[in-house]
Amino acid sequence: MQTDTFKDKVVIVTGGANGIGRCIADEFRNEGAIVYVIDKQEGAHFVGDISRKEVLEAFVAAVLSKHNKVDVIINNALPLMKGIDECSYEEFQYALSVGVTAPYYLVKLLKNHLAEGASILNISSSRDRMSQPQTESYTAAKGGITALTHALAVSLAGRVRVNSISPGWIDTAYTIYEGPDATQQPAGRVGNPMDIANMVLFLCSDKAGFITGENICIDGGMTRQMIYHGDHGWKLENI
Repeated sequence: MQTDTFKDKVVIVTGGANGIGRCIADEFRNEGAIVYVIDKQEGAHFVGDISRKEVLEAFVAAVLSKHNKVDVIINNALPLMKGIDECSYEEFQYALSVGVTAPYYLVKLLKNHLAEGASILNISSSRDRMSQPQTESYTAAKGGITALTHALAVSLAGRVRVNSISPGWIDTAYTIYEGPDATQQPAGRVGNPMDIANMVLFLCSDKAGFITGENICIDGGMTRQMIYHGDHGWKLENI
């Protein structure tokens, strides 16, 4: 059921053309918000690479040409994922530009145009606290945006709330998994974009008015489950 929580609120979503970002943008639209998406993919939104300073400046100028304030910023755009064996200096810098520098600069550009009670929500990852091999560029970017979250929350205290979400395994195609893929999460299933979007809308609403500088991990409990070889049927295969 639609509420008036976000009616006519101005919302920005980076990387909002697909996946989690698209779901977030759609849910804000369903709540009556005016949503502006920036994404590299072609479409009926602002098309551009947020790693480029001039692109962010042009995007912000386009939004502010129609509105004198912004109510919500969702920093969601996906950084490059490459590991230490193959990731070049330039690729690593690109990942950090998309994942950390762009969110910082977007907030900086809009700082004086944020509405009273505005909210910023950064999409991190459970990889900010755990890793697979060969994921250094992505993991570093996600760790960076988690730290950036509490730094911004303190700098913008009293004006803007800033929080982050760390998704675990989220299947953007809403695939239903069975067996070990599902049960390795204590919740018993793999997540989907609505699991993230629901929390985004809550954190950006007045219901979360006493929450700022916080990171919430939404991973079905996967990072809370201790695993030992031979324990409860778990076996570590050769890697």
